[in-house]
Amino acid sequence: MENMGKVAKMEESFVSPDGVSVNEDMLHRSIEKSREYLLFHQNEKGYWVDELEANVTISAELIFFMHFTDRLDSERQQKIVNYLLYMQREDGSWPLFHGGLCDINSTVESYMALKMAGVPGDREEMVRARNAIHINGGIKKTRVFTKIFLAMFGQLSWDVCPAIPAEIILLPNGFFFNIYEISSWSRGTVVPLSVMRSLEPVHSLPAGRDVQELFTENDNDLDFKPSGLPFTSWRDTFIYLDRIIKLIGKFPWKPCRKMALRAVEKWILEHQEEEGDWAGIQPAMLNSLLALHLMGYPKDHPACVKGMEAVDRFLLEKEDRLWMQACVSPLWDTAICLNALIDSGMPTDHPALIKSAEWILTKQVVKRGDWQIKKPHAEPGGWAFEFYNELYPDTDDTAEILLALNRIDVPDIRWKLNECQRALSWLLNMQSKNGGWGAFDVDNDKEVLNEIPFADHKALLDPPTVDVSSRILWMLSQWGFKREHPQVARALKFVKEGQELDGCWFGRWGVNYVYGTFLAMTGLSAMGEDMSQPFSRKAIQWLGVHQNEDGGWGETCQSYEEPSFRGRGTGTASQTAWALLALVAGGEAKGDAAKRGVEFLMCNQNDQGTWSEDEFTGTGFPVHFFIKYHMYQHFFPLMALARYRRAIEND
Repeated sequence: MENMGKVAKMEESFVSPDGVSVNEDMLHRSIEKSREYLLFHQNEKGYWVDELEANVTISAELIFFMHFTDRLDSERQQKIVNYLLYMQREDGSWPLFHGGLCDINSTVESYMALKMAGVPGDREEMVRARNAIHINGGIKKTRVFTKIFLAMFGQLSWDVCPAIPAEIILLPNGFFFNIYEISSWSRGTVVPLSVMRSLEPVHSLPAGRDVQELFTENDNDLDFKPSGLPFTSWRDTFIYLDRIIKLIGKFPWKPCRKMALRAVEKWILEHQEEEGDWAGIQPAMLNSLLALHLMGYPKDHPACVKGMEAVDRFLLEKEDRLWMQACVSPLWDTAICLNALIDSGMPTDHPALIKSAEWILTKQVVKRGDWQIKKPHAEPGGWAFEFYNELYPDTDDTAEILLALNRIDVPDIRWKLNECQRALSWLLNMQSKNGGWGAFDVDNDKEVLNEIPFADHKALLDPPTVDVSSRILWMLSQWGFKREHPQVARALKFVKEGQELDGCWFGRWGVNYVYGTFLAMTGLSAMGEDMSQPFSRKAIQWLGVHQNEDGGWGETCQSYEEPSFRGRGTGTASQTAWALLALVAGGEAKGDAAKRGVEFLMCNQNDQGTWSEDEFTGTGFPVHFFIKYHMYQHFFPLMALARYRRAIEND
């Protein structure tokens, strides 16, 4: 009778939006095609990786870097120019993400890079860009980083840029503000940038290459303005403090400056990977090389040579265009891909899985990083996001990797278990006091620091988040941790308390509430929470309300800035997969919403066996920086369809 029931279920079918009957045989074929696509694209070393796309500032800034450090490569510059012009929109602007509004910073930096590269100001594309800049607020609306680039090339005064004195490196670790109270990405950027800001160098541009035409009367006064007296708010207090620091900085006597610069130099060299990278991200890499340049390091110094080799590894080229990635994501892509393939029913001793798992094990971080400042007694053992970033392993990657390794039959089981136990120990030590996990640091949550003038992107910190904490709960459940475990209980409380009033959860590292809800529901369900409770029912209802007519789910990056866009946007493969995974976790696999989500994925699968999407569904900094992981459209739909199939077969 049980087998007959399963056969009956396998014969069920439903109708897609275009009238095509979709049955479970089609579901099996869809999963198989997706799996074949991923296996075909596995690197011979065992990993998976694809482009990590960001906005155009990452590439425009490479032109700034080449000019400032006298490393101009005319051929490379022309290819970046071609890329910038290719990415420009009809209105003359450049956005932060596909389909987004004009981003004033991207547009100003692109215009400046093009002009610096010799594109004449009267060229039609430049006229359109200039108009877009003026229409959207001009230089006055630009962020701190854009103003710093303008100051580097003498286009505005250094005085309008917030102070970043090199002396901050000397502040003791127990001091309220020190470099270890800001996030790893901020630390890797700010420490070398303090050399630039302290020395205030200017690289003069040739005649006709400046961008003074961008400035209007509205840009005469670009300094930060307080709204009240000191101590009336943290923002105003920090603005007045910034003015005092700048005033002191103008005195010729700087008793600690040489000591600070030596300390920064030492810190930069100690934080360079053996392969040349710094923190695995473009800002830290370019700023570190800029700092070494300003401190007199020749181009053929080993640190500079290795650093440039790292920069080159971040470059991508197509036809006559060249651009730079903000980061690379091989360990992240590989771990999620492995979990999707295992979900699809691949044998856990399949050679492709074993090869990948063994590659991952060789990439485990076994040296101490910046996290040791707050956790001196913890032993290393996590994994990073990139190929080379041993000083900054992250909890999210480590959790996803542990999920995969737990499920793969690596021949050397003792090796696997030893390394996994080491990783689990490190991960548990990285839990913050409030029960959650940040990405790279512990208790990195002094929100007041986001009011510092330099932090106009409001991402100076790495506080615990629901999405990261939920993934860790998901992983811990697979390694035998129970709800009663003290650390698990604290994490469950943290996740539940993070639920929004309407039932969803915020997504820090993925766009946005669809992503947060997927991980929260998955983590809570994996830990054995009763999914008939109100928290789950509210989440299911929220997903149902925000499903598009075509059966998919989408959410624009604009939802971080405008609450009315929460859970709303053009349907994408990755976000539909997240919503479907949340429904499956909530016990709703047989509901109408889940079926329609499956229809959407199956009807949008292409002949290659995968999916396409233009939208950015990854988040770097909410509101200010977004990412399109090109692998998301490949492995998340497979994971969702496979988990859906398992749920309906086991029901």
